[in-house]
Amino acid sequence: MYIRRHVEDTIKKVSEMYPAVIITGPRQVGKTTVLKKLYGNLRYVTLDNPETLEYARKEGGLFFKTFVPPVVLDEVQYAPELFPYIKIIADETKQKKLFYMTGSQTFHLMKSVSESLAGRIGIIQILGLSLREIKGKKFNMPFLPTGEYLEQSEEDAKELSQEEIWSIIQRGSMPRLYHADVDDNLWRQFYSDYVKTYIERDVRALTQVGDEIAFLQFMRLLAASTGQLLNYSRIANEIGKSVGTVKNWVSILRTSGIIYLLQPYYHNFNKRIVKTPKVYFLDTGLASYLTGWYTPEQLQFGAMSGSMFETFVVSEILKSYYNKGYDDFGFSFYRDKDMNEIDLLIENNGVLYPIEIKKTGNPNKQDIKAFSKLEEEGGKVPGEGGIICMADSIRYLTSKDRVIPFKYL
Repeated sequence: MYIRRHVEDTIKKVSEMYPAVIITGPRQVGKTTVLKKLYGNLRYVTLDNPETLEYARKEGGLFFKTFVPPVVLDEVQYAPELFPYIKIIADETKQKKLFYMTGSQTFHLMKSVSESLAGRIGIIQILGLSLREIKGKKFNMPFLPTGEYLEQSEEDAKELSQEEIWSIIQRGSMPRLYHADVDDNLWRQFYSDYVKTYIERDVRALTQVGDEIAFLQFMRLLAASTGQLLNYSRIANEIGKSVGTVKNWVSILRTSGIIYLLQPYYHNFNKRIVKTPKVYFLDTGLASYLTGWYTPEQLQFGAMSGSMFETFVVSEILKSYYNKGYDDFGFSFYRDKDMNEIDLLIENNGVLYPIEIKKTGNPNKQDIKAFSKLEEEGGKVPGEGGIICMADSIRYLTSKDRVIPFKYL
């Protein structure tokens, strides 16, 4: 069963601008599937095939005489030798929509792309299924806690029970998990295989980790820290590695699309501002698997429910921007040494939109007291804000701050 992806429209628009388009993102998020859906009439070539890969690496000049563009190239990061030939063809033909590519290993892939295809390629990053896609919504505006956004999303804001939302949070966002035949046993098997494949293929390709057992322990500890400040020293002590090693491993997870680091907001703030980033897993199913929450009920009533709900909300907001083709969206958080905190700040056109994320169904004005810090500190103009939570309906807390039910994501 194919679930329509909101990124489809973005891919079509970007392909009108460039001779090449590349879809990047973690494994299993549907990069190949969406290209096959959009361009099923084109020749499809996977570089996961050893013989095809060898041909691409050794005979780049002949490769595109055999596989004549327009063509879909899957896992193109394995053959960076092809990029100079793509550049030559693009420059000689002056045509658009010649190459549609996918790649999982973002760091190495982007290095090759930036060196060979600058100005000739559109780059689109995707993650797993969004809540909107899972529920079949058509609404696809990037999230903002504004009256305009909420009014436009109202028609498509489908009701969700707490049982259903926790099922989605615990299951995660991988498209394969939304096939009808997936049960709890298959869920565990899927993520077991996913972690094993990720460590054996992507991690080894990105760096010489060496101690794979320690790396898995590191992933589990980091998953247990999702939604929290990233404490490199604590994790290093737990796994018996240096802080430098932990920072390198964090970089691997970040560049391969497993985690997102939310940076603290700086704008002439004084030295009392916390300078450590927060870490979020981009797939709550993977985080649930790594931390041992194997059923929605366990997760909903367990110790990590608050941080996992926050992780889910942040990842959903990220998806709403990625799916529109945005990759530099000015996200940050605020926390000072007095523990005043704003979970998420979205900067848009010089305005800062503050967002709190609470698992509660009945938040109050006290939950947004830190919003006033933006007024005190100056800098960017504070805009409308909100608390994304389990409430049933929108209501005002102040003249510009609202309670926002999660169904409006």
